[in-house]
Amino acid sequence: MSSSPKAAIVGVAESDLGSTPDKTVLQLQAQAARAALEDAGLGLQDVEALFCAGNWAWSPNLMLAEYLGIQPRYTDTTNIGGSSFEAHIGHALAGIEAGLFEVALITYGSTQRSDRARGRGQPYYRLTEQYEGPFGLPAPVGAYALAASRHMFEYGTTSEQLAEVAVATRKWATLNEKAMKREPITIEDVLNSRWIAEPLHLLDCCLVTDGGGAVVVASASRVRQMRKAPVWVLGHGEAHTHNTITNMPDLASHQAATASGRDAFARAGLTPAEIDVAEIYDSFTITVLLTLEALGFCGKGEGGAFVSGQRTAPGGAFPMNTNGGGLSYCHPGMYGIFLLIEATRQLRGECGPRQVEGARIALAHGTGGVLSSAATVLLGKD
Repeated sequence: MSSSPKAAIVGVAESDLGSTPDKTVLQLQAQAARAALEDAGLGLQDVEALFCAGNWAWSPNLMLAEYLGIQPRYTDTTNIGGSSFEAHIGHALAGIEAGLFEVALITYGSTQRSDRARGRGQPYYRLTEQYEGPFGLPAPVGAYALAASRHMFEYGTTSEQLAEVAVATRKWATLNEKAMKREPITIEDVLNSRWIAEPLHLLDCCLVTDGGGAVVVASASRVRQMRKAPVWVLGHGEAHTHNTITNMPDLASHQAATASGRDAFARAGLTPAEIDVAEIYDSFTITVLLTLEALGFCGKGEGGAFVSGQRTAPGGAFPMNTNGGGLSYCHPGMYGIFLLIEATRQLRGECGPRQVEGARIALAHGTGGVLSSAATVLLGKD
């Protein structure tokens, strides 16, 4: 990547979060989209490209564009799970560099919590999982439990080390008034919470919430017209290695994240040591350990030691998941867009009591499926 970034995030926002039985997926996305555009000082008429992912419609972009009353000249519905929105950042950057558009809107919304309460689950046909579901493997937690078991077997990782992630993330959530879970927890609380899929306890697992989010990306030529300082896209990478956990190349290694991180750091001309704040997908505590290792923040098998001693908590040496993450803030099925929102706010200095002082470079990393896909974005302030 050249020394002059070509695009920046100029607006971010969430919708209502938690439980929203009075709202549809479209309403949550529209709420977040309008708020993100307002954050940037733009309107719906400025949107030239629309990016969206989700399993709630046969063509979410067509439905959302009609609902918003826009007719974008570029559209992308790439869906690789929770990493989709980090992938969308890279695709938006490529479109801007190619001169296809100058302003892109990335959105997501889900009412999975309310749908569950109403008994309205989404159909999900697992056509290639003949070796998993029929034999009782719960999805997706069972797959992550297998990865955690393998990591423990190979490297001696402990349940206490996994619990460090949940406790540290909850400490950040106590500083975020929008977080769904704000009550302090201890490592003992995590270990004493009920099993979901051994070795993962309830507090090792992400929340189930409703919610939506939106991110606005603009070209370098447009950012000076925006309401707030730009957060530049410095580097991006994405990869995927498998669909089902049966076909994961190595249960103890997140190889897709290794590939996406390598490309992102190379394109940005940065190293892991230069990251001031990290927003890393935390569907489960094991997801974080595998990702930290894959991205090069520590060696293979060293993730448990890396997070020990509340290193990632407020006041720790490695600020991570500073909004409370998917474990304590929110998790509407595909969490990746919220990583970008928090990373942007940290670089803008908008996070109040959870603000990481002096943050200039942030990493947002999404994971999708069952450690199947990965996308890494590196962001920098002006």
